Amino acid sequence: MKTVLLGVGNSLHSDDGAGPYFAKLFEGSRDIISFDCGTAPENFTGKIRRAMPERILIVDASLMGLRAGDVRIVPAEKIHDTSVGTHMLPLTHLVNFLSEITEEIILIGIQPKSLEDGDVLSFEVRSALDELEKTINEGNLKLIPVL
Repeated sequence: MKTVLLGVGNSLHSDDGAGPYFAKLFEGSRDIISFDCGTAPENFTGKIRRAMPERILIVDASLMGLRAGDVRIVPAEKIHDTSVGTHMLPLTHLVNFLSEITEEIILIGIQPKSLEDGDVLSFEVRSALDELEKTINEGNLKLIPVL
């Protein structure tokens, strides 16, 4: 299945850099086309459209009221409730636009420990992302709980 991965977030706000960090883990992957979108994922819609993906994964720090490093699939109707808010446009707009490109869009949220200034991920978030990488590489998305 042709998959595009979008890492979203601000790498200068500690754990808000989870998405960009995660996207870099897949650079050079044969199976997943990965983009570090920073705070402006809307700037990548042309590249995404040209890739013609069957699935789009969006990885972003999400305020879900869970323990730091907890990972959840965030349903479309809950995106607004979990957004960190450092994006140029709300993720709901991006998801709505991308739904014209592919039917399967999965937002994976990671509960941040800190959103303070700094370019280092917390141990909890980095560990969770390393586990998530294994889960995705093994094709086990169904193992990720839904929020």
